[in-house]
Amino acid sequence: MSLSILLACLFAGLFVISIDRWVSWQAQDRIVSTADNLEEFEVAVVLGTSKYLGRTLNEYYSHRIEAAIDLFKQQKVSHFLLSGDNAHRSYNEPWTMKRDLLKAEVPEANIHLDYAGFRTLDSIVRAKKIFDTDDFLIITQKFHCERALFIANYYDINARCLAVPGPVKKTGFSIRLREVFARTKAFLDLYIMNTQPKFLGPKEPILSSTSPE
Repeated sequence: MSLSILLACLFAGLFVISIDRWVSWQAQDRIVSTADNLEEFEVAVVLGTSKYLGRTLNEYYSHRIEAAIDLFKQQKVSHFLLSGDNAHRSYNEPWTMKRDLLKAEVPEANIHLDYAGFRTLDSIVRAKKIFDTDDFLIITQKFHCERALFIANYYDINARCLAVPGPVKKTGFSIRLREVFARTKAFLDLYIMNTQPKFLGPKEPILSSTSPE
């Protein structure tokens, strides 16, 4: 291997590691792990994921939904924006989350669906540009919180994140490695390529549509 290739690989590695550390650092004072001292939010954005992995309940999903239900019961959150992929009729993350919130007696009027939350960037940016809120709580796991807040910070969104538990069983090195590269992709999307959500459209304000006349 030539010296130039070796140096290029070293630089790329340092670049990826630096982005990873930056994403963690910038979010550290905006992440909470318990709702006990959490202020009240009008809107919480629940980031979607599949409910099942094969026939096994996905703990990433269940912990997010359980946290959302607890926050509503504690009157910490009034409205939920459920954002996720709607790839086809048999796979609909927002509707699946809505069904579980309805079962927990969260009123339908307090539930709002974003079917175009294909990626974290789409979910966060659309919350501001389409659903007209830039002061909200995000509900997801800690590593995902950090990336979501990185995106929110770039768009001047005043967001905080409730970091819920992940699977009890260790998820391994592959999950962490995938997140490192996802953070690099987020940096490139924001600062180099100016990547926009796949779909935008007319505003659908959450609060104005539910406020008393």
